[in-house]
Amino acid sequence: MDNYNKGDDKPKDPKLKGPKIPFNLYWIYLLVFGAIVGMYIFQGNNMGGMEKEIPWSQFQGLLKDNSVSKIVVDNNAKKLKATVRKEAVDKVFKEDADKAGTNPSIIVSIPTVDAFSDYYNEVLKGNNYDINVTYDPNSTSVGDILLSFLPIILIFGLFIYMMRRMSGGGSGGGGGVFSVGKSKAQLYDKGSDLRVTFKDVAGLSEAKEEIEEIVEFLKNPSRYTEIGGKIPKGALLVGPPGTGKTLLAKAVAGEANVPFFSLSGSDFVEMFVGVGASRVRDLFKQAKEKSPCIIFIDEIDAIGRARGRNLNMGSNDERENTLNQLLTEMDGFGTNSGIIILAATNRADILDKALLRAGRFDRQITVDLPDLNDRKEIFKVHLRPVKIDDTVDVEFLARQTPGFSGADIANVCNEAALIAARKGKKVVQKDDFTNAVDRIIGGLEKKNKVTTLEERKTIAIHEAGHATLSWFLQYANPLVKVTIVPRGKALGAAWYLPEERQITTKEQLLDEMCALLGGRAAEDVFIGHISSGAANDLERVTKMAYAMISYMGMSEKMPNLSYYDSSGEAYGFTKPYSDQTALLIDKEVQAMINEQYERAKSLLKEHSEGHEKLANLLITEEVIFADDLKKVFGERQWTSRSEEILEETKEPPKNVEIKEDIKPSDVDSLGSLEDKA
Repeated sequence: MDNYNKGDDKPKDPKLKGPKIPFNLYWIYLLVFGAIVGMYIFQGNNMGGMEKEIPWSQFQGLLKDNSVSKIVVDNNAKKLKATVRKEAVDKVFKEDADKAGTNPSIIVSIPTVDAFSDYYNEVLKGNNYDINVTYDPNSTSVGDILLSFLPIILIFGLFIYMMRRMSGGGSGGGGGVFSVGKSKAQLYDKGSDLRVTFKDVAGLSEAKEEIEEIVEFLKNPSRYTEIGGKIPKGALLVGPPGTGKTLLAKAVAGEANVPFFSLSGSDFVEMFVGVGASRVRDLFKQAKEKSPCIIFIDEIDAIGRARGRNLNMGSNDERENTLNQLLTEMDGFGTNSGIIILAATNRADILDKALLRAGRFDRQITVDLPDLNDRKEIFKVHLRPVKIDDTVDVEFLARQTPGFSGADIANVCNEAALIAARKGKKVVQKDDFTNAVDRIIGGLEKKNKVTTLEERKTIAIHEAGHATLSWFLQYANPLVKVTIVPRGKALGAAWYLPEERQITTKEQLLDEMCALLGGRAAEDVFIGHISSGAANDLERVTKMAYAMISYMGMSEKMPNLSYYDSSGEAYGFTKPYSDQTALLIDKEVQAMINEQYERAKSLLKEHSEGHEKLANLLITEEVIFADDLKKVFGERQWTSRSEEILEETKEPPKNVEIKEDIKPSDVDSLGSLEDKA
């Protein structure tokens, strides 16, 4: 008969008759406690002497014959205990005399303590007996015996409580400080309740394809090893937060049907020296026993940072020791065949190069933000438990949420359900989803915020400037909605529908820069003074200009130069260019921004009449849409793919790109609306 286990087709050692029971220090304490209890019992039994209960009349005869040597009278229980002399053992115990022991005794129920005392005095009058009599007020009842054990029970219970508290204070597994070096990984074995599969992971088609191949390695390894291939040792999931890296790992666990160890990178970190490395060793020891299996380390950057970057003496030693042990376990002299390691991080640029090399993490799987088709699939997954009506269009929802991650989309669906419930609806409708997007992007509407007429006019002119330029610039993102209703921290906001471009040209960036400067330019042209409400616009414009010149090489005086370090190692405390080059970069940034600012003012002066109509419409309506711009300016000369989407949906969607313009703290108070009225 083949010596194989049907569950995992793994040879079983015939010498191993059963699972090895680990030693626990609690056993020693249990033995000590048992010894103390035994001492109490033996003392209670008078070191092994036999006891026998006899009537009062028989005891009177024994007392007359001087058959007892010591008497202890219990005042409370009306009983006495007498030690039998050796020569009277046969007389008292008869056939059980051989079992009487060294200190046999008898127990007698007495009428009263006074009756015993009177009889005892009467016997001693005519006889010279040596009988020691004591009167013990303590009771020998079961309750009193338990009461005598109470201090020991309390001490033992307090000890157990303290040990459990210590084990729960971040010091390891169930053994507390005595198992601080044990792995804290959570094991999902075969047949566990973890039922996440690839069907629950929407989108991420390329990442799923690579991760599904890892599952195939575990299910059918011979298919690859027969022709000389080696199973990959590890895969690193890299991507922005909320894109589904941990969800992919859960799907692998659900699909592979093999043991799955899950833990976080911070689980290795401990205040004690050497604990991290010890936990790594214990983790791989457990994994070898469960092979073939998967180890998933979430947020591996907690222990996988590049070594030697921190200059503080001694501050990095423990983390580096943990990383060194992990590197050795993954690909060292020892073999860990059948163990595949999955890890996830959104900071791959700071990981140690030794951790990323082939043989440790053979594959780096990029999990990007979902595109349009992926967002549709993700919405379908998160809309399953939500009650919706026919007005909800998944295509429309996917179009209006570019740049959203899977976690963001889940938040949109949940927020829409909360909004519908708040309104007393039985189902979630389309307007609930649009309101949810507005709520997540811009914050809650603050219609009751007090603003003056002068402030409202300034905000309207500012926002109308953005809207006007976005309509007449070819590559500017098409406008969806403009509002002067306070939302979040902004007193005015504009929603755009940016195109999902793979590359961006210089002309497109310049048009976007000009549109961003439209608010400040409108204040300058039509009011005659500027406000601090354009602070957010200027911040974005400045960052964009520096990126174009110093990173993308889009400068006429500094063409084809990039000072960006994509390796993540940065340049330390030194700049990669001279002071003269830094001065030239500053001048080029200033010239580029000034050129687009003058361009914005020129366009606004050219379309001043339409801008005025738009600003007045904003003051009266508070919210305007793309259709309102058509009525004021006519058809737009350029039609982008985003605008075609708006026409297809027949309803202006909101977008992720919100621009904070006028902040409450940026505008001087000129009196409330009620004062002006």
